Amino acid sequence: MTEKCDRSIPSSYPESMEMTTSPAELGAAIRERRRRLGVTQDELASSIGVNRRVVGQLEKGKETVHVGIVLRAARAVGLNVGVESRG
Repeated sequence: MTEKCDRSIPSSYPESMEMTTSPAELGAAIRERRRRLGVTQDELASSIGVNRRVVGQLEKGKETVHVGIVLRAARAVGLNVGVESRG
């Protein structure tokens, strides 16, 4: 049996959290937070063990950036990334 994918936001989704639905949105959120903190791409890259080019790709939403790098970058700028069941 195949489940139909429901893309609606669950009613229990916290208002203080922003739902991100694409690599571009997640990259933009990381970039916005990094800039708000006054951190350069070079500084973020150094703190997560990659070069600045990778951070640039991540912030532009390039889908081939490894998920581990994305999670390290989010954590480094103080963002939580979570998974929640929709049903």
